[in-house]
Amino acid sequence: MSSPTPGTEPAEIAPIKPREGKRVLLAKPRGYCAGVDRAVIAVEKALELHGPPVYVRKEIVHNRHVVETLRERGAIFVDETDEVPEGALVVFSAHGVSPAVHAEAAERNLRTIDATCPLVTKVHKEVNRFAKSDYDILLIGHEGHEEVEGTAGEAPEHVQLVDTAEDVDRVTVRDPSKVIWLSQTTLSVDETMERVDQLRERFPEIADPPSDDICYATTNRQVAVKALAPECDLVIVVGSTNSSNSKRLVEVALKAGAKDAHLVDFAHEVDESWLDGVTTVGVTSGASVPDSLVMNLLDWLAERGYGDVDEVTTANEKITFSLPKELRSTVR
Repeated sequence: MSSPTPGTEPAEIAPIKPREGKRVLLAKPRGYCAGVDRAVIAVEKALELHGPPVYVRKEIVHNRHVVETLRERGAIFVDETDEVPEGALVVFSAHGVSPAVHAEAAERNLRTIDATCPLVTKVHKEVNRFAKSDYDILLIGHEGHEEVEGTAGEAPEHVQLVDTAEDVDRVTVRDPSKVIWLSQTTLSVDETMERVDQLRERFPEIADPPSDDICYATTNRQVAVKALAPECDLVIVVGSTNSSNSKRLVEVALKAGAKDAHLVDFAHEVDESWLDGVTTVGVTSGASVPDSLVMNLLDWLAERGYGDVDEVTTANEKITFSLPKELRSTVR
């Protein structure tokens, strides 16, 4: 889980210099990843090409601002495919869906655009590959998360979800020599490896994924937070409460030495009491957050004396994904 992530150039991490007075340490990388960018553009292009309404199953990405902006443009967000009128256009979110959802869409003659992140699709393919080889698949992830539901749905008879330490104790397998662990792409790297170690104690022959399942963006944002957190009295993570990777950044910041850390969607949600006695504020954002929200937070902090901003760069991301095939012909 420590190999260099694809599409990422490591950056030489300069020591954080001590400084008098109030300041902000701004994490880089932060914000939008390639999968989120692709999914949001997919909905925008669908609206341009077909006009509203365009239906979207679940939130296209887990960010309140993004969802509300697309809703204002004519996107209609639904929880299930059966809420979409027959024959209408529906976009599947970046978190992925199960084969059962695809089948239901086909039965209802829905036109579909699949905006599943390619890194999630990779995990789906791994599930299918190992299910065909009759492995028991232990999926490390958070119960109820859309990505987990879609991934497990690829081969539900082979997949068992491992969320908590108690889940590790409840797992049963048919053949201890044919067990593999896979993971949700947006987890904390450290938490995931803790579960893996627990699983390995029970099943010493458990196989590792063919490649890292935790996505490059999740890993990179956690590394950046770890670099700045020890210097911070407070870390503010911009992101929504239903965003798994954003919530993990708060946890990572605290474990890495930040004295305090909070998650907010918007600058106005920051409680000014959090700034009492604070000299250094760390700022970052989850992988589904547009950078405009971070800039708004920096402006808010500057108005309160935190106008000195140093960017802490731990990697430079170069990866991009092509649009879903249904939209590629529309791109000039």
